[in-house]
Amino acid sequence: MQFEQKRGHVASGVECYMKQYGASEEEVYDKFQKQVEDACKDINEEFLRPTAVPMPLLMRVLNLSRVMYVIYTGGDGYTHVGKVMKNNVASLLIHPIA
Repeated sequence: MQFEQKRGHVASGVECYMKQYGASEEEVYDKFQKQVEDACKDINEEFLRPTAVPMPLLMRVLNLSRVMYVIYTGGDGYTHVGKVMKNNVASLLIHPIA
């Protein structure tokens, strides 16, 4: 959150939630993490049910949610690419499992 403030971007979701509900930054991160966990459970449960939506389309949505989870778990791996994210990309594209 501090990084976004230094760059002069608009208010983050964390800042908006803190202001609206009077929560601390730590409480907001805990709340958001709970929402992410609940969303993962919902996606997995719904994926197991029959649907009229073609499976290839569902797989793309599921894979996008997986990528977002990997990138943003434990911080902003998109803005601040670190060793973990570099290793993830290398494992996927350079050293894939046969």
